[in-house]
Amino acid sequence: MKIRLGLPKGSLQEATLQLFSRAGLPVVTNGRSYFATTGDPEVECMLIRAQEMARYVEHGVLDAGLTGLDWVVESGLEVVTVSDLIYAKQSRVKVRWVLAVPEDSQYQRAEDLGNCIIATELVNVTRKYFESKSVSVQVEFSWGATEVKLPMLADAIVEVTETGSSLNANRLRIIDTVLESNTQIIANKKAWCDPSKRRKIENLALMLRGAMDAQNRVGLMLNVRKKDLAAVLAVLPALKRPTISTLSDDDWVAVNTVIEETTAWQVIPRLKEANGQGIVEYPLNKVVL
Repeated sequence: MKIRLGLPKGSLQEATLQLFSRAGLPVVTNGRSYFATTGDPEVECMLIRAQEMARYVEHGVLDAGLTGLDWVVESGLEVVTVSDLIYAKQSRVKVRWVLAVPEDSQYQRAEDLGNCIIATELVNVTRKYFESKSVSVQVEFSWGATEVKLPMLADAIVEVTETGSSLNANRLRIIDTVLESNTQIIANKKAWCDPSKRRKIENLALMLRGAMDAQNRVGLMLNVRKKDLAAVLAVLPALKRPTISTLSDDDWVAVNTVIEETTAWQVIPRLKEANGQGIVEYPLNKVVL
């Protein structure tokens, strides 16, 4: 059973392609085409702008797709949320749509912006935000470069930020967070009710989450005498509990676990002090929790 999968074209494209590669499903793109191929003959890919993904998934052109929660909410369309994938263009964090004004602006709160012009790509969400505060504003769609529209073309903007560096560079001040967003796998309702397609989509989500959970983690294995096992286990910040295996010598066991890569610098010397031997650190492709 084939599924047609939408991948986000644009700012999230490179991070998404890297994630698929780590998950074991490399995607080969052609810069001149919206179609892409994968190593799985049952997965066909199309490159679609994240802003449009929910529409094509809801209409059934795509069985599933990766897009931001922000664009799903903005569209107002009914799709199935399969899984959250917390990654962005530059990092593994949620992004924020923030209400911002120039640094020297007199406006301090959303409530101060009555009858003002707000520029944003996220028009529907922004309107609902101000409606929830009973503040009347004029929300105008921005085709991009929203930061430069202040103060001549708008009084405030609602713009997405991952690190805040672009806002700082344009000397803007954040008043409030309008919406937090992250990448999601979404599915068409009809496709989700098809057992074969659903299994394929669920397996895809499992492997992508596994690749993400493996990032910044490493595996550790070592041998230790049984009499020193308690001291070794006291050192290990295990993902759950380490795997303990018997060896041919009854006085020894093998210990295998997963740790955050940043902790290895402190953990490995302590394992050695606890009489661990044959300590091996190894990279991980996927961690399925």
